[in-house]
Amino acid sequence: MLDGTRKFNLVDDSNVEMKRILTTVYDALKEKGYNPINQIVGYLLSEDPTYITNHNNARSLIRKIDRDELMQELVSFYLNN
Repeated sequence: MLDGTRKFNLVDDSNVEMKRILTTVYDALKEKGYNPINQIVGYLLSEDPTYITNHNNARSLIRKIDRDELMQELVSFYLNN
């Protein structure tokens, strides 16, 4: 049995899942011949799911990501790297 306190961080798990989904959506858009960056930015700005293809269930997947949380992570990553 462990005597110490263990730290549990949901944010890290959430970020891993967000990255997995975003990568899957990016790949699906690229496979269909779209510019993935432009399409994802269009979706993030408008919340219009038609920016994202249905290919490989990408449209359904991107809706699982909280847009505000994703934009916060993107800005944070950009400024810290």
